[in-house]
Amino acid sequence: MAERLKPEDRAAGLNALPDWHMCEGREAISKAFRFRDFREAFAFMTQIALVAEKMNHHPEWSNVYRSVDITLSTHDVGGLSDLDLKLAATIDKIAGRYA
Repeated sequence: MAERLKPEDRAAGLNALPDWHMCEGREAISKAFRFRDFREAFAFMTQIALVAEKMNHHPEWSNVYRSVDITLSTHDVGGLSDLDLKLAATIDKIAGRYA
């Protein structure tokens, strides 16, 4: 089972995740992604969905045309866990394929 990150572990984890930031008013991290078009944005989301399903850890996200906004938090622990940091790092790797 996941455990809630201590503040110092959360800060260290965020330092390794460029452009992810803490959400205002809750213990969660988020990042906005932009792609060339809807097809590319949807392909990105599909790849993340496959990884998230294997991890049994699912993002909160929204998609409007070529924009994908993602928020990560571990609801079972009421905040951030190592699962969020691992999924964020994987999301960044997937996004790098579209750069």
